[in-house]
Amino acid sequence: MPKVKVKGMSCNHCKTSVTNALSSIEGLKNVNVDLEKGEASWEDANATSPVDTQVIKNAIVKIGFDAE
Repeated sequence: MPKVKVKGMSCNHCKTSVTNALSSIEGLKNVNVDLEKGEASWEDANATSPVDTQVIKNAIVKIGFDAE
């Protein structure tokens, strides 16, 4: 599963916000956000055409968190 680091999450509300933002991206499935590890992971719905990681990072930054 691909992963990105998410900085700035401090509570379950933060986790839910990141989960919802990533789940709304077409082409992602099984989004998992780990609050303790500070990371988000997902599966690409279409393995031959994965979602660009920059799209995912942009979605995280758009809601107020830092993504690496």
